Amino acid sequence: MARKAVVLITGASKGLGLAATKTLLAEFNANVVALSRSETIELTELKQSHSNSLLITKGDVTDKDVVAHAVDSAVKIYGHLDALILNAGILTPLGKVEEVPLEGWRSHFDVNFFSLITAVQAGLPFLRQSELGGRIVFVSSGSATKGTATMGPYNAGKAAMNSLCRTLGEEEPEVISVALRPGTVDTQMQTQIRELGADAMSEKVHKYFMDLQTNQKLIKPEVSGYVMAALALKAPQAMSGQFISYDSEDCALFRK
Repeated sequence: MARKAVVLITGASKGLGLAATKTLLAEFNANVVALSRSETIELTELKQSHSNSLLITKGDVTDKDVVAHAVDSAVKIYGHLDALILNAGILTPLGKVEEVPLEGWRSHFDVNFFSLITAVQAGLPFLRQSELGGRIVFVSSGSATKGTATMGPYNAGKAAMNSLCRTLGEEEPEVISVALRPGTVDTQMQTQIRELGADAMSEKVHKYFMDLQTNQKLIKPEVSGYVMAALALKAPQAMSGQFISYDSEDCALFRK
């Protein structure tokens, strides 16, 4: 029997994380450790149909002990760890740079950046030993290269994520690190932007996001989630350290 890959996903309860989890289980026959703050109905249903292949661990990604426990559980139960998909993230706080309190920036970076460091540090020793070749997929954003007004913490956090990915690409030759732009996906974060943006964003920026839904331009989570899952198992060494888009030519072989 072929060795099953083991993938740990943060932020796995909904949206992109849930879509990637479903893909790994159904399409790639992988074992998945899903780290989430809560166990949603969708995750519970997946557990019922994939009782031996899905391990759900609940907790906050900002808690170092929670992340270490998830990694240790993956190795203890499945024997190894082959990939991380680092998807957990928040949008808020929204507001101009001069308006967002420093504590708001700190709490945002705790989730969107420092939790990445925690997961990488916990996972690297096992990823280096992976017989399949260890991989890390950072779920980034086009915001990493833009400066969308009133989204300063989010822009900066994703830019820092890309920088971390580039550094790992240089430091860790045995582990392939990729930062993926998943496109503007129809997730809870887009709902937040539409609901909160009217007060925090300029009319022009808020209208842009509203129009994406109105004109049905949002990407289905299953589309980008498939790319995330495929990269976690098959991304080549040439991609390591790179920031790539789900719809780029580089990702053609990883789209369904």
